[in-house]
Amino acid sequence: MTAPVLGLAQIGSVAGDVEANLARHLEVVAAAARAGVTLLVFPELSLTGYEPALAAGLSFTPDAPRLAPLVAAAAGHGIGIVAGLPLKGVTRPRVGALIVSADGEVSTYAKRHLHPGEEAAFEPGEGDCLLALGDERIAIAVCADTNAPEHAERCAALGATVYLGGVLITEGGYAADTAHLARTAARHDWLVGVANHNAPSGGMAAIGRSGFWNADGKLVTADGADSLVIATRDDAGWQARVESLCDRS
Repeated sequence: MTAPVLGLAQIGSVAGDVEANLARHLEVVAAAARAGVTLLVFPELSLTGYEPALAAGLSFTPDAPRLAPLVAAAAGHGIGIVAGLPLKGVTRPRVGALIVSADGEVSTYAKRHLHPGEEAAFEPGEGDCLLALGDERIAIAVCADTNAPEHAERCAALGATVYLGGVLITEGGYAADTAHLARTAARHDWLVGVANHNAPSGGMAAIGRSGFWNADGKLVTADGADSLVIATRDDAGWQARVESLCDRS
C-alpha cells in the first residue's frame, strides 16, 4: 500500500466566527491537497477557536449543514480531514474532532481527558479513535489526551502506529508538553504529531511550533507562522518538512 502523507495545519482561529474559520480551513485543505497530504489535522477547536464560554451556543452535531463544505472539500480533494469543533454532548458540549475521510464519510472523536477547570464548560468524551490509512493505524487525540499516558496506552493496545492531535499550547507549557510527546513517541515507537494554534484563543497565547516526533526525538517543528507540517514515510523511515501557508489578511 502507498504510505499516507500526514499534515498538520498550523493556523489561528477567529473567536466564535465559524464562517471565517471554515473559509480558512477550506483554503488550507486545498493547499494541503496540492502538497500531496492525504490526512490533515487542525488544532483543537479550530472551527470556533478555543472559547469555553461560547462553546454551548456553537456546538455541532456531525451532520450539521454548516459543515457540508468541509465534507465536500475532503471528497473533492481526496484528502482526510480532522478539524476541531465543539460537539453536542449530554449535559455540556464536548471538545470534539470532526473526522472526514477522503471519500466524504463522517465520524467524530471527543477529548476524553480534560484539563483542570474544563469540566465547567465541557464533558469528557467516550471511546478512542483509530483511523486505518494505508499500512498505518492512526490514533486521534485532542490536547490534554496527549498528556495522559493512559490514552496512549489504550491506543497502543488497539494497534496504533501513529498518534496525532490537535492542541492549544502556550509558551509556558510548550517545553513540558513536547518533552512528553517525545517520550510517548519513544515508548511506543510511534510517529507523534500535534497541530497547534499560532494566535491567541480563549485568552491564551498559543505559539505555533507544531511538529512531529519519532522514537529518536524531534523530526521537525514549525515557527509561529501559518504553516503545513508534513510527514512522509519511505524505506528510511519517517521524514518531515515545513511548508509556508499564506497568512490570513
